[in-house]
Amino acid sequence: MKYMLLIYLEEDSLDEAERQACYVESTQLAHKLKANGQYLAASPLQPTTMATSVRVRDGKRFVTDGPFAETREQLGGYYLVEAQDLDAAIAIAEQIPMARKGTVEVRPLIEIPGLPGD
Repeated sequence: MKYMLLIYLEEDSLDEAERQACYVESTQLAHKLKANGQYLAASPLQPTTMATSVRVRDGKRFVTDGPFAETREQLGGYYLVEAQDLDAAIAIAEQIPMARKGTVEVRPLIEIPGLPGD
């Protein structure tokens, strides 16, 4: 089963040296997961100042700058992994460096037949 591991943290919680160290450690984890056949994708996200939110209400599009919700922690990145079950996905999530500073949400994907790439 595929799991999305969503990484939340306060954007200003890391200085540049900590951020770069996190990237190195995250890359090492990605290679480890690839070797185990579990890695599908991963990436940090640009800051929320680069985000655009889109909503459609009554057929009208509303586009606003920034994230949709105001929260203390923001979505900062993700891993998309293949795991046997929730316990295995949680075991991967706890290895993500930002789990020590923020929160990693583990969420199974709904696989819809016929999507590109199937």
